[in-house]
Amino acid sequence: MERPGSRAMVLAAGYGQRMRPLTLTRPKPLVEVAGKPLIDYGFDRLRAAGVEEAVVNVHYLPEQIEAWAKRQAAPRIVIADERAEILDTGGGVARALPRLGADPFFVINSDSFWVDDGTPALDRLRTAWDDQAMDCLLLLSPLARTVGYDGKGDFVRGADGRLARRAKAEGTPLAYIGGYLVAPRIFAGAPAGAFSMNLLWDRAIAAGRLFGVEHTGRWLHVGTPEAIGLAEAALGA
Repeated sequence: MERPGSRAMVLAAGYGQRMRPLTLTRPKPLVEVAGKPLIDYGFDRLRAAGVEEAVVNVHYLPEQIEAWAKRQAAPRIVIADERAEILDTGGGVARALPRLGADPFFVINSDSFWVDDGTPALDRLRTAWDDQAMDCLLLLSPLARTVGYDGKGDFVRGADGRLARRAKAEGTPLAYIGGYLVAPRIFAGAPAGAFSMNLLWDRAIAAGRLFGVEHTGRWLHVGTPEAIGLAEAALGA
């Protein structure tokens, strides 16, 4: 097995409807925070982690993402074309599996980002990975370390690192913050076409194979135009 996370999937196909009117003329990953497109923050993390190849899916205003990709020197970028049908967070990754290989790979969102504090989050995911016990390892944040997020959290993490849904378990709620390390085997038996990754995460929870790592920095959830100012203030921009 090659080093976990030598390859990555970057989700960039969505419509960004909550970010309108900014996304009427550009895809959300290219909306800027502190003068820098959102997708660049994620690619900074991938480069720092030594990711060699990234698959980027496109659907909405795809030509703009493709033009951005051509300007990047590293990692190597492969475009996964979803022009005909947007495949959601699970279906898009499943479609790209032949390019992502047989070993665990990173998946990150391109429309929000985190700020590292200490050991980078992707390195911490690699270090925590246990291929015998895990099918997927999510990056999570306590609500107090999020910026621009008004949700109630998604998961509760047990003492052994295993995850349960917040609504079904007692404990401190943690928000999923748009990054994870995953083994391709989790997609065995997945539906064809569009589906949410939540379907496979719930299957992994039932099997005791969904784990999480708590992020030590901050997560900037840039979901609306108003959240851009919050993110820039948090960055000191």
